[in-house]
Amino acid sequence: MKDGELDSVDRHILYYLQQDARATSSTDIAEKLGLSSSTVRTRLNKLEESGIIRGYHIDIDYDLAGYPLYTKIICTAPVPERDELANEARDIRGVTAVREIMTGERNVYVNAIGKDHDDLNRISKQLDAVGLKIVDEQLIRDEYVCPYHGFLDENEELDDQNNDIRS
Repeated sequence: MKDGELDSVDRHILYYLQQDARATSSTDIAEKLGLSSSTVRTRLNKLEESGIIRGYHIDIDYDLAGYPLYTKIICTAPVPERDELANEARDIRGVTAVREIMTGERNVYVNAIGKDHDDLNRISKQLDAVGLKIVDEQLIRDEYVCPYHGFLDENEELDDQNNDIRS
């Protein structure tokens, strides 16, 4: 599989997995697409081996888990060191995600959680200590993840009742 060369079946598999990968089996996807389970499993293996599917991640409500403070910390890193510093940020206790931005001064975004403001202050100090200059911090009320509808063909839409695709 070459980079960016997904056919309609691959795109539909990705679409269904985005909705709830844990509760969606290859048999479920096969039934929706009119394929065999083994065909879907083979496609999934290829998507994983090619790196298109990088993992299956859990969506946690950190507030309910006892971490009521969720923040996005926007940093600046020297471009030659951006990759290294972003990787170092991932090792800081409380950091849940790090994004490298290709352009602009605000080129590393760090998501972090904490039980209290002391946790968030500690994280900020540790980010500073690794060489990331903090330019902004945003306290997040909530975040919602949704599937990318671009994996569907333009003439398709989702039937919300049973998650089937209609043409």
